[in-house]
Amino acid sequence: MSRSLWKTKFVDTELLNAEDKKLTIYSRSTTITVEYVGFTAKIYNGIRFYEIIITEKMIGRKFGEFSSTRRFPKHKKKK
Repeated sequence: MSRSLWKTKFVDTELLNAEDKKLTIYSRSTTITVEYVGFTAKIYNGIRFYEIIITEKMIGRKFGEFSSTRRFPKHKKKK
C-alpha cells in the first residue's frame, strides 16, 4: 500500500543533521533525498549492515530497497 498523497515523504530527522559523510541507518523506510548524494550509508536489515554509496539514480527510493532481508537456500550436493 502506498503512502497518502497529502503526506510528505518520510525522512528521518536524525539523518538530516549528520555532519560527516557516513550514515548508519536503522529506519529502512526513509526516502533518499538530494541531500544524501555522495554519502556512504550503512543500512541495517535486522541481521547485518549493508554498505552503499548513494548516487543520483537512487533519489526518491527508500533505503530498504538496497538491503535484502531474505536468505536464499543453498542446496547440498549429492555424493
